[in-house]
Amino acid sequence: MGVMTEQAETIRTAILTVDDDPGVSRAVARDLRRRYGQRHRVVRAESGASALDALRQMKLRGDLVAVILADYRMPEMNGIEFLEQAMDIYPGARRVLLTAYADTGAAIDAINVVDLDHYLLKPWDPPEEKLYPVVDSLLDSWLSSDHRPVPETKVVGHRWSARSSEVREFLARNQVPYRWYSTDEPEGQRLLDAAEADGLSLPVVITPDGDPLIEPSDAELAARVGLATTPSQDFYDLIVIGGGPAGLGAAVYGASEGLRTVLLERTATGGQAGQSSRIENYLGFPDGVSGAQLTDRARRQATKFGAEVLTTRDVVGLDIKGSARGVRFADGTSINAHTIILATGVSYRQLDAPGLADLTGRGVYYGSALTEASACLGQDIFIVGGANSAGQAAIYLARHAKSVTILVRGSSLERSMSYYLIRQIADVPNISVRTCTEVIEALGDDHLESLTLRSTASGATETVDAQLLFLFIGAAPLTDWLDGVVVRDERGYVVAGPDLSVEGERPRGWELDRMPYHLETSVPGVFVAGDARSESAKRVASAVGEGALAVMLVHRYLEKT
Repeated sequence: MGVMTEQAETIRTAILTVDDDPGVSRAVARDLRRRYGQRHRVVRAESGASALDALRQMKLRGDLVAVILADYRMPEMNGIEFLEQAMDIYPGARRVLLTAYADTGAAIDAINVVDLDHYLLKPWDPPEEKLYPVVDSLLDSWLSSDHRPVPETKVVGHRWSARSSEVREFLARNQVPYRWYSTDEPEGQRLLDAAEADGLSLPVVITPDGDPLIEPSDAELAARVGLATTPSQDFYDLIVIGGGPAGLGAAVYGASEGLRTVLLERTATGGQAGQSSRIENYLGFPDGVSGAQLTDRARRQATKFGAEVLTTRDVVGLDIKGSARGVRFADGTSINAHTIILATGVSYRQLDAPGLADLTGRGVYYGSALTEASACLGQDIFIVGGANSAGQAAIYLARHAKSVTILVRGSSLERSMSYYLIRQIADVPNISVRTCTEVIEALGDDHLESLTLRSTASGATETVDAQLLFLFIGAAPLTDWLDGVVVRDERGYVVAGPDLSVEGERPRGWELDRMPYHLETSVPGVFVAGDARSESAKRVASAVGEGALAVMLVHRYLEKT
């Protein structure tokens, strides 16, 4: 704390205030300078646009911004809209909305939209009672956090290098700030020369410490950019396998209720939901929330309560060791616990058509690749799939693409997509839906150039120009490593609770004198939650709920063993 305060005082961190009323703007700045002017630089702006310009200039200079106060009622850009953009520039700054009494409803909505820290009613006289205590608390909170600028990781690669695409996606999904440099550009070439790399093995990742990594693995990358990969203990109360909504929900509730909890994730927290551009039917977010935002908040919430969150941990085996339950990793190490929650989720099925495998990562992507959105500008985009994830991606990509075409094997979207999404798609002029259509071939030299499509109704084929293809087809449970250990259904989903019993009898091999709990698998003390469970709802809200319910059942199991 002392070191952070000293650094903040040396750099003179900024407090920014924006209000379109010059008199109010001067009054806020005056009161702030009177109290904080010795230790902080107070920056005043009279419009959202000028305040954003000031924030961008401070970002380029490497300045720190601790608190942002914005008036709600501003023309052209209101306070909530301004704070939403300011979050992208200084996500760690504490956010305050200045409101009149009549606007308190909007202020409460802003808590969801911009993760508001406080709303302050005008007038705030006397400031000693109504303004300073609020700002003091926010400054203390900011100082206690890791508010220092994070030196950027640099990624040097080629636009059509599959591994370059994978590395960028890995960093983006794990919320690791990085800057992309193409080998076709002078600065990218200069970085390759400085790293003494020949450019044949890509990407080259330069860590914040300046160390070059040539074509690194995910595990090597994670360890070098500050992601936790190694468990701190050998034994836990609860191991959660999988970092999607169910796993994050279980980690939050497990850790908050005092269980020594570790969450293991193979790639990045969030699962398929974490890749969604906008989730609009999740309870409590009337304006929608991106999968990345929801994931980031859930992960921070889990770690706040003391859960360990480890990435690049590939679990390959489940062991029963008396009353203990253990998991084996691909690197040969293992950890044990009293209980385990399987929240491994599902992955998109691979489409078996000529050319797709060779062009994956080079114009063909499974799921909505976060890093490829900027490449959609002016392009003809194709999306395969008829579920919500495909619809959300279509609406998001249509903002920049020349055209977006959704390809569906069935005769309509109604059976697989939520009604609200179907209506939104119908209102976007550059999105079209082609039913009874499938991709039978992908064509291109070093990247995707065209697709061959076939009508499932008539059998007719045609070839269309295509620069980008995103696939959202079906779902395959990530449970092969559980074969022979827990009961799974014919599609590989884990069977649990009442579904394990036959005609009211205990499952075969079940040795306890009770029936399995609702989410308990065929192995006592091992539970399943979310999409990996047989007959689950395949929705974010239900997955989070099952994660929380599984923790309640873990407590019941621990009490009776």
